[in-house]
Amino acid sequence: QEQLVESGGGLVQAGGSLKLSCAASGRTFSTYDMGWFRQAPGKEREFVARISSWSGGSIYYADSVKGRFTISRDNAKNMVYLQMSSLKPEDTAVYYCAARFMGGSRFNYWGRGTQVTVSS
Repeated sequence: QEQLVESGGGLVQAGGSLKLSCAASGRTFSTYDMGWFRQAPGKEREFVARISSWSGGSIYYADSVKGRFTISRDNAKNMVYLQMSSLKPEDTAVYYCAARFMGGSRFNYWGRGTQVTVSS
């Protein structure tokens, strides 16, 4: 069972960058697909990015962040990252790290989230 803890959120000006980190517990981190989701005030949680298990050879992004965000993982450290660049005010949200066993249909392990606020 994976426990996830996000960090790295904060306040940044539009056009700036932030790097989110997610620390995972458990001895089988490499066997989990990892994802980032976000939820803005008054909106439903939405998909941001995901990376496949093991070497992370499959990566997907939401159209809204493609070209600006980069997801990566370090299996040796049980970490997944989200590098965010060219941030926009509409990126303001609570960002959640999530995990699912490789090939699973849904993400069933979630962190508590980290707040990202982008000022205009």
